[in-house]
Parts: sequence; structure tokens; C-alpha cells
Amino acid sequence: MAESKNKRLYGIICIICSAFCFAWMSTFVRLAGDLPSMQKAFFRNFVALFFALIMLKKMHIPLKCHDKKNLPALLIRSSLGALGIVGNFYAVDHLVLSDASMLNKMSPFFAVLFSFLFLKEKLTPFQGATVLVAFIGSLFVIKPSFSGFSSLPAFAGLFGGIAAGAAYTAVRYCGNHGEKGPFIVAFFSGFSSLFFLPWLILDYHPMTLNQLLCLLGAGLAAAGGQFSITAAYTYAPAKEISVYDYTQLIFTTIIGFVLFSDKPDIFSIIGYIIIVSTAFASFKYNQKHA
Repeated sequence: MAESKNKRLYGIICIICSAFCFAWMSTFVRLAGDLPSMQKAFFRNFVALFFALIMLKKMHIPLKCHDKKNLPALLIRSSLGALGIVGNFYAVDHLVLSDASMLNKMSPFFAVLFSFLFLKEKLTPFQGATVLVAFIGSLFVIKPSFSGFSSLPAFAGLFGGIAAGAAYTAVRYCGNHGEKGPFIVAFFSGFSSLFFLPWLILDYHPMTLNQLLCLLGAGLAAAGGQFSITAAYTYAPAKEISVYDYTQLIFTTIIGFVLFSDKPDIFSIIGYIIIVSTAFASFKYNQKHA
């Protein structure tokens, strides 16, 4: 019991650290200016790969699968994670920073749902209802008009959250089957760098020194966030710690207001309240029934 509580505490600390890092990753992506999302994603993952390889060497972890049977899960994690990044970056460039962050933070709800579907982790009717209510909350943030492309960035942000939720389910599977966190990060970073490389070559936009530094900062922040969230979901199930991921909303709201004068509208604020309240209710429910 004590060991379980310690693991949950470690998971909470890690997920708050990841929220802070990812808030700054989004900030650096926005500061990088008018560059293709694919180009931003490449630098984000290439820098993360560099730090992942350093961690592997430092921790004496071999650059190979613990079990070849985990390879499909690693590929699923990497491909969905790459697509999720593109959706998130497109939203960051076109929405209020806190809106993009909140849509991406739909990922914990979908992680719970996908963990039930694919990992056979228990899902009660209450937990299923929280996924539905959170999705309704996301519609207040999206404000779908279905006319032209006005809602495209918001739907891209939601897609990014769904893809990330599925990816983190694969992270938990890999962690439960012997794969080390640094190797999972390195595999994902290497795979996604190769995934984005053709787009970088075919549609490369010249960058200023400031843009390059911003993308390097995004990659550094992403590396910290990726290591932290990978550790979090290997320490504890999503349903026990995911609520703390919403501290990113606090970080991005403050940063967005200070640096970009971002002010979410009343519908977005209502969506924030619904989603965060649902996450808190889910957390309290899981505490009660632990």
C-alpha cells in the first residue's frame, strides 16, 4: 500500500512538471512565428531525440526493445504522437494559447477511454460519463461553426488531444511490459523526426536566428515534458493522476496573457470550467473508490 502511494505521488509530481514544460513548449512554438507546423514539429522532436540519447547512455539503457512484442505498441505510440503534435502545433499557431492547451488536455479523458478499450483497465459508468461531459466542454472551446475553415484550428487541437490520449495508452502498455521511459522517448523522437523529415526537405522555410532559438527552446521544453509525462504514466494509471495535467491551463493562461495579450472568450471559459470540473470530479471519484 505504501509503495502504491509513493508511486502515485511520483506520478503527480512528474505530471505537474510535464504540464509546466509543455506550456513553455507551446509558447516557444508560437514565438517561432510563421513557419510550417511540420517544420516546427521536426525541430521539436529532433532536439528531444538528442536529449533522449544522452539519458539512455547516462542510465546505461540499451537502444533496443526490452521485448520485440512491444514493437507494435511503440510504433502506435510514435505515429499517433506525431500526428497529435501536428494538430496541437496548428492549434497553437491559430488559437488563443489557453484554448489550444485545453483542447490538447482532452488527452487524459481519452487515455482513460482507450485504456479501457485496449488495456482492459476497469471503466465505471461514472468514468465513462466524465469522458462525454468533457467532450461537451470541449465544444464550448471549439465553438463549431461548420462554415469555411474558422473551426479548423480548434478541431485540429481536439484531434491532437485524442491522438495524444491514444499515444499515452500505448506508453502505459509499454511501461507495463518492461520498456524504460527514456527508451520510449528516444524511439518516439527518432520515429517522429524521420516522419517529419520529408516535409522539412520539400517545404523548408528559411529561419532567422531568433526562430531557430525558439524552436530549440521548444525542443528542450518538449524533452522535459516528454520524460516527465512518460514517467508519470508508468508510475500510475491515467485515472489516478490525470487531473494534475490541467495545471498546464494555469501556466498557459498566464504566459499567453503576459506575452501575447491572449484573452479567452466567455464560451472558452465555460468550456474550461466544465472540463476542469469534470477532471476534478473524476479524480475525487477515483480517490474514493481506490
